[in-house]
Amino acid sequence: MAAQDLIEVKFRLSDGTDIGPTKYSPALSVASLKEKILAQWPKDKENAPRTISDLKLINAGKILENNRTLAESKLPVDLPGGVITMHVVVRPPLSEKNTDKVQKDSPKKSMNRCSCSIL
Repeated sequence: MAAQDLIEVKFRLSDGTDIGPTKYSPALSVASLKEKILAQWPKDKENAPRTISDLKLINAGKILENNRTLAESKLPVDLPGGVITMHVVVRPPLSEKNTDKVQKDSPKKSMNRCSCSIL
C-alpha cells in the first residue's frame, strides 16, 4: 500500500494528552486499532484500560464499532497532510465491592414493569 493511502491518526485522552500521531491502513479494524492504543498507553496514567472493551473511540461525534474498518467508519481519507484526532474514552473499572452492592441492593422486580415520565 502506498504511503499516501495511509490515514494519520492521533488519539486524545481525557486529560488532554495525545498518543501519536501514527499512520494506519484504512483496512485496519477498529478492534486492532484499540489493541495498538493499549500497547502505546502511557504507563504513568491512572485508570488504564485492561482490554479493548474498556475503550471507546469517538470520531466526529460517532462511536466507532470494533468490527468495522477505518474506511468503513467513514473517516475522511482525503485530508492532504491532515491528522485525524479521535477521542478515547475509558470505561472505569467496576470494583468488586460495587458489583456486590448492586446485586444486593437491587430489588427483584417483575420484568413486566415499566416506568415513564413526561417532562
